Amino acid sequence: MLIKLINIISVWIIPGFITFVLAVALWRRVKVFDVFVEGAREGFQISIRLIPFLVGMLVAIGLFRDAGVMDLLVKTIAPLLGKLNIPVEILPLGIMRPISGSAALAITADILKRDGPDSLLGRLASTMFGSTETTLYILTVYFGTIGIYKTRHALPVGLLADLAGFIASIIICRIVFT
Repeated sequence: MLIKLINIISVWIIPGFITFVLAVALWRRVKVFDVFVEGAREGFQISIRLIPFLVGMLVAIGLFRDAGVMDLLVKTIAPLLGKLNIPVEILPLGIMRPISGSAALAITADILKRDGPDSLLGRLASTMFGSTETTLYILTVYFGTIGIYKTRHALPVGLLADLAGFIASIIICRIVFT
């Protein structure tokens, strides 16, 4: 019974929310299309301001990867991971996820293709991908776009949250899937 209710809610929640927003807008006599067009105009202007930050971030990621820093980090940390019974194959995802979502997605896809989605490593990669964030990307692109340049606590807290997601993914996947 509960599953049927959840299925019904999941099908109708977004159309219901859109209908509710439109009804409130009509009740308040808001010109919905004009507001939509203005929002689209602002979104386009923001996307133009994002371009320099995106280019800078993409260049930095390319340099990080092509300079061999990723391989050096993996080789350096691999012995410690072996002692903690953490698969070394997951380390590139843990390193790349705070930097780039698309690079992390490529690593996750490679793990899923190589080991399968139902393997411990595939489940771990999927869980880790969903439990962590692209911290450096957010700081570079989003903070830079709105003019926040003094990030003081944002970087350490974001990276700490990513580490917590990394560790929690390993612990939870070990408990649930082994």
